[in-house]
Amino acid sequence: MKKRIIKIVVAVLVIGAIFWAKSFFYDYKMNHNFKVISEGKVYKSGVIPPEKLAEFVKEHKIKSIIDLRFPGTADLVNNPEIPTELIAEKEAASKIEGLNYFNLGSDQVPKPENLEYFFKIMDNKANYPVLIHCFHGVGRAEMYSAIYRIEYENWGRDDARKETRFLTKFSSFDLGKPKGDFLHSYVKRKEKTAK
Repeated sequence: MKKRIIKIVVAVLVIGAIFWAKSFFYDYKMNHNFKVISEGKVYKSGVIPPEKLAEFVKEHKIKSIIDLRFPGTADLVNNPEIPTELIAEKEAASKIEGLNYFNLGSDQVPKPENLEYFFKIMDNKANYPVLIHCFHGVGRAEMYSAIYRIEYENWGRDDARKETRFLTKFSSFDLGKPKGDFLHSYVKRKEKTAK
């Protein structure tokens, strides 16, 4: 009986590991962490290789790309941007008719000037649908997606923060972490002007 239980537990763990590996490989490597934020309006992702960019743009009718990467950062883990990769994407985007490309180089936690530029892009309805992306698609792209939800879809701050991860606990969007605290204490533009 004990051996049977061990075999079942091992089988469940192996199946779980295979499912996780397949999901991770597909999401990260093949689908580039692509996610619908608001159907037909806003999407987020990691870097989409330049040769696949037109396919994603066509499939989702994307009119604008917001690239949150910028070259020369000291943070090679979270922001491993390489200037040639940024140039390659910009050149690929310029070959897609009707596509706007915006480079909005941002740290993991946006600065006021980043938000100002982001709102300028997002306030213009002609720019939609929009693809927001960073390198991995799980840090800055999630941050700006949460800000979009708060500002444009009236989500609560913590609801938008928690939507960034399956489990926010112990993630970079948890309370007590810079990204989590930023979203938790975020004040909408309408609230600022009402004061």
